[in-house]
Amino acid sequence: MMLLPDAERFDPHREDLCPALRWKGQFIEAERDSSVPPTNDGLFWCMHTQACIGPDGMLAEPGNCASKARECHGTGKCG
Repeated sequence: MMLLPDAERFDPHREDLCPALRWKGQFIEAERDSSVPPTNDGLFWCMHTQACIGPDGMLAEPGNCASKARECHGTGKCG
C-alpha cells in the first residue's frame, strides 16, 4: 500500500467516501476561520466499529475509506 501525503490522506471531501466514516468536523456547525490553519489531525472513526479501525481491520480514514473496492464500504461487514 502506498502512503499518501497527509493533505490527501486526511481529506474528507472525496467522491466515494464511505458513509460510515465519521470525524469531529462533521459535528461542528461553524464557519471555517481562514486565519486558523487546519489541524488535519486525522481523528476519524468507523460508525460500525466505533473505533479508528474498520470492520476489515484497516485504519478508518479518508485515504482508506474512499474506495468501493474496500469490502466493508458502507456495509459494516468484512468480506
